[in-house]
Amino acid sequence: SHSASSSSFNSPTPPPLIRFVEGPAADRPQHFLLHFIHLSLACLMCWDGEGIGTHLFCETIAAFCLTENTSGSDAASIRTRAELSPCGTYYTLNGSKLWISNGGLAEIFTVFAKTPQQDETGKMKDKVTAFIVERSFGGVTSGPPEKKMGIKASNTAEVHFDNVRVPVENLLGAPGAGFKVAMNILNNGRFGMAAAMAGTMRALIQKAVDFAANRTQFGEKIHTFGAIQEKLACMALLHYVTESMAYMISANMDRGASDFQIEAAISKVFGSEAAWSVSDECIQTMGGMGFMKESGVEQVMRDLRIFRIFEGTNDILRLFIALYGFQNAGNQLRGLQQAVKNPFGNAGLLVSEAGKRVRRRAGLGTGITLKGVVHPSLESSGEQISTDSPFTLFYFPFLSKLPEEQFMLKQIADSAIDIYAMVVVLSRASRALEEGQATAQHEKMLCETWCMEAYKRVTQNLTSLPSSTTQQIFKNFRVISKAMVEKGGVVSPYTLGF
Repeated sequence: SHSASSSSFNSPTPPPLIRFVEGPAADRPQHFLLHFIHLSLACLMCWDGEGIGTHLFCETIAAFCLTENTSGSDAASIRTRAELSPCGTYYTLNGSKLWISNGGLAEIFTVFAKTPQQDETGKMKDKVTAFIVERSFGGVTSGPPEKKMGIKASNTAEVHFDNVRVPVENLLGAPGAGFKVAMNILNNGRFGMAAAMAGTMRALIQKAVDFAANRTQFGEKIHTFGAIQEKLACMALLHYVTESMAYMISANMDRGASDFQIEAAISKVFGSEAAWSVSDECIQTMGGMGFMKESGVEQVMRDLRIFRIFEGTNDILRLFIALYGFQNAGNQLRGLQQAVKNPFGNAGLLVSEAGKRVRRRAGLGTGITLKGVVHPSLESSGEQISTDSPFTLFYFPFLSKLPEEQFMLKQIADSAIDIYAMVVVLSRASRALEEGQATAQHEKMLCETWCMEAYKRVTQNLTSLPSSTTQQIFKNFRVISKAMVEKGGVVSPYTLGF
């Protein structure tokens, strides 16, 4: 890597992307961190006389400090504490943070700590508060860089806070509102992952296609074999969906949308898993050459593995997607439940809902359609989305148990991800067709193929959930898992008896 020193510049330094306001912390706007706090590096490229980026200059490095030894996905269980001084002018911060990107390099940190807050009943309760902490405050130390599976260029270390005095002006948001701040920062970090994963997949696919087009086996180029064709096509589908998600979310944000939590979570889950699958299939397509370091794919695969873990694990995000998505639906269904208790006062609502259910059971739609929205040649694919979900037929019996039914929630989230993926590819392919782009017919085929496969998965997932077979499988999972925990590993013995 290049030396990050200003003496190495060959031309005048362009204005920094991020510059701290001069003066005391109290004079600095509290929102300035949100523009860069979760970047791996707040840096800028410097140009030589030819306009080519040759040096890297870091003005200030920041770190996001949330994870602790005892709190990973359960961010609200952090133990780092901050106590307000008797004079009310500063907080004393104590605690440690784990696996912090830039932890050993950063000069400024966003730190989340528990602070005692009075609730509406007058009782004191610990709530999470966000702080802007500078290393220059004193009491901030870092551990050695962690040895990791991938992203080895990223400095990852523990950060310790020992009686650090943090001015009250350095609160980020209101006292006790830190959890919301953390979730907003993570949410903003997730939407960009789809773009990063799409770019990575594009490079991997190019490598796989180049190998398949030039490798000869059994007297034929291997790209002519069905097994390889399926791999390449599946890689193209995953890339197309991921890239479409990135553009859809970005466009909605550019239009001023503020509620994109579900979409960001979906794109993070889908993009990280799609990129992992593409890297795996790229290696498989290249065979032994893909396994060699010289191909460069093994490093990409190791680096990609973390994306299913950080910014919220995909397992937790699936629960979030399902449960958050049920909030509005749950309110509507609770209204129907109340109407059932007073049928004479809610006859219109019940007749309307009954009509919808009869039409669903008869295989008819309830009026929701994408006709006129998607390109005419994609209307059949659009109908696969507008066809009413079978899920509403069994939702009522499980409404009260859903938060605890993680087996069910996972399948529901997977269906939601598939449906959103269908929407974004329909939108993108329709645009390509309407504009007469050179790749329009290819994109149409990608869209139709994805929608056919996704519709099949969604239908299977949702119609199988209420079945006794599926419920028995879920019960078996619980019993098997419990036995393994009690045994401390695999329960079944070696077949040779030792």
